[in-house]
Amino acid sequence: MRALSLAPLARLASLAPLAVRVIVGIIMFAHGLQKLTGGPGNFGQGLAGMGVPLPVLMAYVVTLVELIGGILLIAGLLSRLAALLLTIDLVVAILLVKVTTGLIAPQGSGAGAELDLALIAGLLVILLAGPGKLSLDYALGLDRDPITEGTTAGGDRARST
Repeated sequence: MRALSLAPLARLASLAPLAVRVIVGIIMFAHGLQKLTGGPGNFGQGLAGMGVPLPVLMAYVVTLVELIGGILLIAGLLSRLAALLLTIDLVVAILLVKVTTGLIAPQGSGAGAELDLALIAGLLVILLAGPGKLSLDYALGLDRDPITEGTTAGGDRARST
């Protein structure tokens, strides 16, 4: 049975946050770019049809959050903040658009909430577990755990007793 063990993959565990960040970042960036090239004003008209308050302003906010948030996730910079804003973006999208459609939309009637929920799962991993060591956040010291890194909150090396 040891031949079927996946234990050697544990050595690659440090790549998991990178994979999640880059994949979710690319998807969110692509959605923001789609809104930008289609015209945030046009997206705003769709939001107005759904009764969203300040639809044009919200269209620009959503477009920028998805574009910039996607870039930040890919780079691993301000990752937790980007993950939080993108999670809010997707939860609002589910509540305004997908709640009546359901998890899987009937064929030919648009998309269900499944992609949004999968993206939220990835964003929650980043938000709760952090961007990982292969990120600008880590390189710049913005997202290091003083307990696991052996440093104090001020960045000094913790004393071993």
